[in-house]
Amino acid sequence: MGLKNVKAYIGKRIKEIKSGVGNKRALVATSGGVDSVTCAVLAHKAIGSRAVILFIDDGLMRQDEGRKVKKDLARLGVNVKILNVRADFFRALKGIEDPEIKRKAFRDTFYKTLGRAVRISKASFMIQGTIAADIMETKAGIKTQHNILQQIGISPRKYGLTILEPIKDLYKFEVRMVARALGVQPEYSERMPFPGPGLATRVIGEVTPERVETLRKATVIVEEEIKKAGIKPFQAFAVLLKDRATGVINGKRTFGQIVVVRSVDSRDAITAGVTRIPFSALEKMQKRITGSVPDVTKVLFDVTPKPPSTIEYI
Repeated sequence: MGLKNVKAYIGKRIKEIKSGVGNKRALVATSGGVDSVTCAVLAHKAIGSRAVILFIDDGLMRQDEGRKVKKDLARLGVNVKILNVRADFFRALKGIEDPEIKRKAFRDTFYKTLGRAVRISKASFMIQGTIAADIMETKAGIKTQHNILQQIGISPRKYGLTILEPIKDLYKFEVRMVARALGVQPEYSERMPFPGPGLATRVIGEVTPERVETLRKATVIVEEEIKKAGIKPFQAFAVLLKDRATGVINGKRTFGQIVVVRSVDSRDAITAGVTRIPFSALEKMQKRITGSVPDVTKVLFDVTPKPPSTIEYI
């Protein structure tokens, strides 16, 4: 496993996109993750302005993600359009707690949104950043990835889409190799994976705007403290549990939220070990989270590898 000639791989994929799309237009949804950013740059190099690059603001992304992606990809000559559909996604997720039903509700809303965008942009194709691990885990029944349709018996044509997946044969470390060769900024080529359904996969229980905002603030702190500590895990993030715990805030007993910090080391996301984070760094995370994120009374650290756990919580 591993790319032997990255430049040759890129040239081959660019030719395939050109041939597949022809003189038509293709839509590329990018979340700011390395997979979708790599696909956006590949599509831009292959078909130029006929690649419509879209950031779907579903209300479930990192802090200020859309603005950052738009600004940073502009430096590579890629124009990103931002589509605000937060209300649609929170409406679709309302009242849902079951992890698999939650993923399917996200997927259905995601593809309906893209189907509308395809029609508005008059695109005939959608290019997406499916990678090998996505397909493997979906086929194995570990969890349903939002960007896998044909592998679970759903026709993309249900959503009015013809899908191209130029990097579906690569694992994450190989995608990073391609991204670097394309000139993608290290902020994206080296960044930790972020799930397609965003923070919805890290909110246990019902996904609401308020609960997502709590998690978003904790996520910023975890990522900042990991960086300050000089640690480079495969993935490090915060999770908001459904359970609550008693605590003392401003001298008063309260029944507050519980945040879990999870950090793992991996090469391909198929297996993962727990990152050995210095206790001093964990203490800083705890103090910042309980001190600045409203209603959080307890911070935990997850020490479970994959397997028996998965990397994400749902």
